Amino acid sequence: MKSVDTDILILGSGGAGLFAALHAHKANPGLSITVAVKGLLGKCGCTRMVQGGYNVALAKEDSVERHFMDTIEGGKWLPDQDLAWKLVTLAVERVKELENELGCFFDRNADGTVHQKAFAGQSFDRTVHKGDLTGIEIINRLAEQVWARNIARLEEHRAVELIKTRNGDSVSGVLMIDMRTGEYVFVRAKAVLLATGGGPTMYKYHTPSGDKSCDGLAMALRAGLRLRDMEMVQFHPTGLLAGTHTRMTGTVLEEGLRGSGGHLLNGAKERFMPQYDPMAERATRDIVSRAMFSEMKSGNTSPNGGLFISMKHLNQDLVKKQFRGMVERCADCGFDLAGGLVEVVPTAHYMMGGVEFAPDCSTGLAGLFVAGEDAGGVHGANRLGGNGVANSTVFGAVAGDSMAAWVRNEAMREPDRAAIDAAIAQCERPFKSGTRGDLEPLREKLYDTMWEKVGIIRDAAGLEAALDDLRSIETELRACSLGDSNRSFNLTWHDWLNLESLAAVSRAIATAALARRDSRGAHFRSDFPDSGALESSSFTSITLDGRVSMRPVEFTRVRPGQSLLKNAA
Repeated sequence: MKSVDTDILILGSGGAGLFAALHAHKANPGLSITVAVKGLLGKCGCTRMVQGGYNVALAKEDSVERHFMDTIEGGKWLPDQDLAWKLVTLAVERVKELENELGCFFDRNADGTVHQKAFAGQSFDRTVHKGDLTGIEIINRLAEQVWARNIARLEEHRAVELIKTRNGDSVSGVLMIDMRTGEYVFVRAKAVLLATGGGPTMYKYHTPSGDKSCDGLAMALRAGLRLRDMEMVQFHPTGLLAGTHTRMTGTVLEEGLRGSGGHLLNGAKERFMPQYDPMAERATRDIVSRAMFSEMKSGNTSPNGGLFISMKHLNQDLVKKQFRGMVERCADCGFDLAGGLVEVVPTAHYMMGGVEFAPDCSTGLAGLFVAGEDAGGVHGANRLGGNGVANSTVFGAVAGDSMAAWVRNEAMREPDRAAIDAAIAQCERPFKSGTRGDLEPLREKLYDTMWEKVGIIRDAAGLEAALDDLRSIETELRACSLGDSNRSFNLTWHDWLNLESLAAVSRAIATAALARRDSRGAHFRSDFPDSGALESSSFTSITLDGRVSMRPVEFTRVRPGQSLLKNAA
């Protein structure tokens, strides 16, 4: 086993990971900083896939208080208010840093001000963007800056376990697999950042790429950390539905389409959203997704079993200009976005749940920090479109600053060697003798279980059945032998590891959903449809063994029935 020492180890190269690396380096250029990523830096991760934009209060008519209230009300009063306040206030600093220091070019108005477009669930048009390719612009600039600095990279290295010290009171480092060779690598670090991204790819329809498999959350559970809000899985209303023959199915057609006036139509080509909510297509994602799912369940669907989005009543040249990336993507799948109908389906998009953490990004395990989609509590029951990339960059920068300060007085800590051996033994399980199995049926079973029973609309019977299915999937997976001992670029082995992580996190989602006996935001129980009293709002907190506690939300800045806007006035 190869060993590497570094002051700071960052797991993930999305917006959170790269911002953390840059801020830690700026705080102390003498630190050794290493970014480890499953793929290639700058070419993978969820931030790169962001089409829509970045929410920030820049306009004179807008305010951070208004952005905050939209975030709290959109999250159904479940967000941690101190985290949400940090999000909306520091977003102003981060977007200026992105433009003025890192070189991002966002779209601008004729008068030179930054253009901000409409996104659902917001009381003001505050979404900064670069056409519909915002994530590529942000990641390209961040990656350039990381490459220009003395920041080490471990590319195509997969993190498999957080390794504690022998007494278990702090993190010592991370066990990894060099995917190119199959060799195990232990990276010892004074501080570790968990920024692997969420990636709810356990659902039949999902937006992230297949390499996103909730590894960070699975490792956090095994390390004894608590996860909050795990029942809150966001479905984006408009995932492209192009049939089972293409992996383009599930990819996002971003919210700006509905924000600019796009209409959702059922199989009879009739608009239906005004019947479900006064804001129609501009309602929050949870409301639109449930309305779409109800229409689909009624059987009034498109040829592939979904619905349609239509932009043809708008200016077609303007649609082609504003949404060039999506127009081209739809054309590749045989659809005319500007002048015709495109088939869509709600698609699993984002994990509002994640590791419980403090505003400085520290966790319950000394030396371990978390940021981005691995972190829970910022969004509560529903993330507003445009708040995701803001969350990653804001808390990635906070984590970088915090880790640079933390390591100043820390020494390298010796790992628990027995824990390393146990983690390697677990990774080696599929190479042991057993029943040689095909992973594809297990993956399909996971897809169906989560979509049908732990999806957009849930009930107790379905959730209990899902937990039985998930236990069966895990049992079959443990008994499955790969029949191939070659470790070098063994993608079947990594599929096995992906499924292991996804099954563990799926159990946490289903267990938390069963424990929450009300309906809030992305979590809807048909057997408990009421939201309950907002004043007594509680969030779920779950451990690896499936114990769930309901913890009261602390209304540190505003209580239900109040508004910071009134106070500010």
